[in-house]
Amino acid sequence: MNNMETKHTVTSSKRVRKTSVHRRNLRIATWEGVPSTIFQVLLQGQFLTGFLLYLGATSSQIGFVLALTTLVNVMQIGVAFLIQKLPSRKWAMVTFIGLHRILWSSTGLIPFIFPKEYWVMAFIALYTTAFIANTAGGVLWSSVISDLVPARVRGRYFGIRNTFLNALGSLVMYGGGIVLDRYPGSHGFLILYIVVWIFAISNVVVFFFYPDVPFEKSEEHKFLPMFKKPLKDTLFMKSTLFLAAWLLLQNLTVPLYSYVMLQLLHINYETLSLLNVSQTLFMMASFYVWGNLNAKYSNKRLLFFTLPIIALSSLMWGLLSVLPMLLVLFAAHIVFGVGVGGFNQLAFNFIIGDTPKKERPMYMATYAALTGLSSFFGPLIGGQLYEKIAHWPQWTQVYGMQLVVGTLMIALAFLLGRRILKDE
Repeated sequence: MNNMETKHTVTSSKRVRKTSVHRRNLRIATWEGVPSTIFQVLLQGQFLTGFLLYLGATSSQIGFVLALTTLVNVMQIGVAFLIQKLPSRKWAMVTFIGLHRILWSSTGLIPFIFPKEYWVMAFIALYTTAFIANTAGGVLWSSVISDLVPARVRGRYFGIRNTFLNALGSLVMYGGGIVLDRYPGSHGFLILYIVVWIFAISNVVVFFFYPDVPFEKSEEHKFLPMFKKPLKDTLFMKSTLFLAAWLLLQNLTVPLYSYVMLQLLHINYETLSLLNVSQTLFMMASFYVWGNLNAKYSNKRLLFFTLPIIALSSLMWGLLSVLPMLLVLFAAHIVFGVGVGGFNQLAFNFIIGDTPKKERPMYMATYAALTGLSSFFGPLIGGQLYEKIAHWPQWTQVYGMQLVVGTLMIALAFLLGRRILKDE
């Protein structure tokens, strides 16, 4: 074998080895999502609302709990700076994500440990502490996954991963709804929490297999200069502030849909699960469409096109006044799934794809903090509004809020969104 052939063989061998490492890492990241999805699906959305109602929470307390997860995102700014000091991101990520999983799943023990009058307060305390830990874990995971997934396959990979995990989430959601309908109250929630505890532990174990990928740190070593980098990026800040305003409006009503359907429309858990499954299925289908469009058009341009779709899903609730209830609810959930699937995927791609790699943790943290604040006040204000209009005609509570919010979202999208989310 001559020298040229030897060099070619060595180069090919390195390429194959490098490719196999990438594939192995992506496979780990995908399979890690399996226990994570099962764990989280059974603790959020309709199940979170149902468990809070079981504990005795009011609509404003439910709104506060739903908002808490986004409020703590403000802390990501400090975390983004502190991770620059870490010799390794992996073990810090495992520690904080592990704390989040353990503390959140511990909320299932509340009825066995505390007197009934303290159930809601105990839940809020545990839930808040869990998501403070998740704030640090979330920054670290986003930083690691953005380095783990090569830029050339990022859109396709997340499209496939999201589709697979959302399909799994749909099955889990439907199964959980059946369990709560057949075993109402404490018995049903105990069954769900047993499943949650199993997969919470499994999820932490899988994180041990994550690679400790090299970390390109910021060129800034002090907090203020590092913090100012995204703030001085005019295009980034305009887009982020607009999306924060959008999420404030969206979260006035969307997180409280389960409350409206369970408390006001008296829909059972199985039907509610089917509604959410239909939303998830169409969200999954939309990942493929948005992913293909993303190969031709920019993240920002496509983000704009998701906005009227989300607004339309809110306006469709008004059809409850003239059309059968389940027909309208299925249609509204399907349209929302298409819109929010594109929004979430494109917003994430915008942050990890259109921002400087070395400064990405602080960019991510700034985006999370600003959108987190707006997403915090959304459900909080929404919950208060539902209490204020509790004595108004029922239609104002069932679909009146959605009509007002949908109209405001349409106005915001076309008056500001069209200018801010255009290609530069």
